[in-house]
Amino acid sequence: MSDGAVLHVRGRVLVGPEDVRDELWVVDGRVSFTRPPGAEDVRTVTGWVLPGLVDAHCHVGLDAHGAVDAETSEKQALTDRDAGTLLIRDAGSAADTRWIDEREDLPRIIRAGRHIARTRRYIRNYAHEIEPGDLAAYVRAEARRGDGWVKLVGDWIDRERGDLAACWPGDALAEAIAAAHEEGARVTAHCFAAESLPDLRAAGIDCIEHATGLTEELIPAFAERGVAIVPTLVNIATFPGLAAGGEGRFPAWAAHMRRLHERRYATVGAAHDAGIPVFVGTDAGGSLAHGLVAEEVAELVKAGLSPAQALSAASWGAREWLGRPGLEEGESADFVVYGEDPRADVRVLADPRLVVLRGRPVG
Repeated sequence: MSDGAVLHVRGRVLVGPEDVRDELWVVDGRVSFTRPPGAEDVRTVTGWVLPGLVDAHCHVGLDAHGAVDAETSEKQALTDRDAGTLLIRDAGSAADTRWIDEREDLPRIIRAGRHIARTRRYIRNYAHEIEPGDLAAYVRAEARRGDGWVKLVGDWIDRERGDLAACWPGDALAEAIAAAHEEGARVTAHCFAAESLPDLRAAGIDCIEHATGLTEELIPAFAERGVAIVPTLVNIATFPGLAAGGEGRFPAWAAHMRRLHERRYATVGAAHDAGIPVFVGTDAGGSLAHGLVAEEVAELVKAGLSPAQALSAASWGAREWLGRPGLEEGESADFVVYGEDPRADVRVLADPRLVVLRGRPVG
């Protein structure tokens, strides 16, 4: 598309779950629902349109061993973009990816700074590894460094116990989460098991990643507080393999991981039915590939969300939760065009016809 050209999209523009328009125009990189006067150089495409998809748990700049170089980070971001993910909540990265903000062709990123973990209780080279007395100070620093989010590691394997265990005492969590909120940041936490969840909820946590440990007893309390979850079901699918690799040394942990995996769909479905907000995240960038957003949406449908609810978890609802606009008059034109209706079959998301970022077709 040449400079000054106008992009015209006709078909079904899914502005919201109940708000469907017949067309939109892209003028100077922004959305308009009115034909611009005097438009002559017009490119018209047809299809079903969604706001740029959201991956609310993604790690640009990270691989299984820690921070990666800029070239690798760029490839990760491009892979997500070409899959239709145009907004990323980077849920912890040891790499400095601020340079991506200067690139018009790469997704927008909301950063949670670097993971904060207990000493020797997380993946090597990923996190600030500290003790509870330093938690509030580190949380405050990452709140100032990030884009409105901080990421804690709430639980991890305790080698002495041989199973998952909470990383932080309740008083340290309460002080740290209060510090983040004073800085205007929300806090999320990696949690597989149930043990850490009551203290995190009592301390005022805003979101839980993975959330496989939610139980029938815990779900009502999380729903009452409006604590969101990002289940990362494409990551939870790896639990049996992890268990098989570790059961020789840690049989209790391996059995625990298998139980969490077995009830994963029931856990997410029960949480959603209770009113807990559920959002799409893939956990890409550690050991998982980027570009899996369509697979995660399909996993949420398997967990019992309707197609429209699963789509919202990756588009309208997720953007509202993160405080970013969707397909709104005058806002940046970030959207994806599909050849079929994703509301009828979310698997359509795996085959975008056109990706438009900042008003320009990309990919």
